[in-house]
Amino acid sequence: MTSSSLPKLDAALIRAARERTQGQFIVTPCLQRPALSQLLGCEVYVKYENMQHTGAFKARGAIAKLTTLTPEQRKAGVVAMSAGNHAQGVAYHATRLGIPATIVMPKGTPFNKTRKTQDYGGKVVLEGETLVESAAAAERLAAEKGYTFVHPYNDPDVIAGQGVIGLEMLEAVPDLDMLVVPIGGGGLIAGVALAAKDIKPSIEIFGVEPELYPSMINALTRGNRPCQGSTIAEGIAVRTAGEMAVPVVKALVKETLTVSETNIERAISIFASSVKTVAEGAGAAPLAAMLEHPDRFKGRKVGIVLSGGNIDARMLSSVLMRDLVRVGQVLTLTIEMPDRPGSLYAIAGICAELGANVLEVSHSRFSLDLSASAARLNITIETRDEAHAGEVIKRIQAAGFTPTVRDPNEG
Repeated sequence: MTSSSLPKLDAALIRAARERTQGQFIVTPCLQRPALSQLLGCEVYVKYENMQHTGAFKARGAIAKLTTLTPEQRKAGVVAMSAGNHAQGVAYHATRLGIPATIVMPKGTPFNKTRKTQDYGGKVVLEGETLVESAAAAERLAAEKGYTFVHPYNDPDVIAGQGVIGLEMLEAVPDLDMLVVPIGGGGLIAGVALAAKDIKPSIEIFGVEPELYPSMINALTRGNRPCQGSTIAEGIAVRTAGEMAVPVVKALVKETLTVSETNIERAISIFASSVKTVAEGAGAAPLAAMLEHPDRFKGRKVGIVLSGGNIDARMLSSVLMRDLVRVGQVLTLTIEMPDRPGSLYAIAGICAELGANVLEVSHSRFSLDLSASAARLNITIETRDEAHAGEVIKRIQAAGFTPTVRDPNEG
């Protein structure tokens, strides 16, 4: 299909996608979250796209594209490239509709992601070291086999399907002042911006990228900031923004913000502990932006798109523990003390008396930097907060010991 024959990317296309796909995806709730509102000093509403069938918004774009196919195209099948949510969305809806789906994934894609895609009915082909190479392989398969290529973000029907989120948010909360949306290739924010601005021209749209992957900022400014490195927001770790999205973002998005890995981790933890929901790194990026740039949102009514919740359980566990360390609720004390009976018991007793939970103990007598009559205790404790940790440390000091807090960055 040539660019001149593509459907016009506008709010009418989004409304048509909604009508065409009605009942084939979950109309997710958009709810005010008091805990976030109190934390950030503004009224925060969360759009729960982690509640979609496949755990992410990508299922919307997939079904919007699949429902445009002719009977001949359905019979021939579709091909997509993805390392995660788009793969699962295409596989899930294609299987529902009886359409053969081939998903090209990079060779290094984690097994749990390939397995989920296969569980949804997709045929997985591992080819290429990167998504760019996988995309080239998918396009080659489309040409050779007659498949329809379902691009994750550079397709007007996919963008339109994702844009329905903007319609739903403003129908649920018409007086929103701002929307904050994650940016990878840009399909989601382009669709949401087109839909929201059509309903309420005064609404302000903010995009969010990981600071390691400022691809949209590069596209908007003709910049060449590096897009590389390991990010927990791998779902939006895109090196080149989608060419269809860039002009829409330039025209309708007020600002594209970048966020640090630390604030993405904090946002994941806050969603889990305070909002009682699971967010993947990309899904937590809008909240991370509000944590990192709070002055932009003070006193406003803000809707944020929690775009997905497909985070590995081990990664989530690690993020939650790291955040406890970061805020001082989990800390390791190193104490050098005389090697005599009762010393360890005394310190453990102080922790028990003050309600600190002992998580781990390492007691060494044989380090060569110690006197032969001394021992070193490393004790990891969980406390209520930083003040409680300080109380425990003071009591240990009062008992005649000299604790130091171990740097969590040490191995």
